[in-house]
Amino acid sequence: MAEACGDEFARFVKEARPALRRTAFQLSDDWYEADDLVQRTLMAIHRHWDTIEERDKIAAYARTIMTRLLISDRRSLRWSREILNDLPPEPEPTPDPDPYALLGDRMVLMDALAGLAPRQRAAVILRYWEDRSVEETARAMGSRSSTVRSQTVRALATLRSALEAEGDGNEEDAPDEQKSGPCGEPELN
Repeated sequence: MAEACGDEFARFVKEARPALRRTAFQLSDDWYEADDLVQRTLMAIHRHWDTIEERDKIAAYARTIMTRLLISDRRSLRWSREILNDLPPEPEPTPDPDPYALLGDRMVLMDALAGLAPRQRAAVILRYWEDRSVEETARAMGSRSSTVRSQTVRALATLRSALEAEGDGNEEDAPDEQKSGPCGEPELN
């Protein structure tokens, strides 16, 4: 009996495959996808071959299975397919900053902070280094909020002028690219 069912299914596949392939191509518009769709449809029919009673309507059943498989595939592809347009969204990696330059900047900042008056230094450290609010800084310093604001403004002005002076000093240390003579011509050594 199992052999008879197998022969009957093989006969069905031989007769129905060309029509199923054309239908699958009309649905998918791709011959490779059509072949896969036919194969999966035939596998689904084979699983239920013994329980199918109306074998004369098997072609319609196969088209229904094929359509449902294609719809299912398209639904899952909509959520799983990733489309890259041009470049990945990640920014270009930046080179690592020179650690010695960062250390030098930190030393310059620490020197500038050391030049501040103690209350100004405390106001800047608490407000910006520890990221406290004006009220929290006032409580920590034992003063009013207006005092913290005025101390912070004065300290920042002092720091700016000290850091600008330090920046101007570094530019003088930089070597000249080319010294020129009185008429703008390069000076010869």
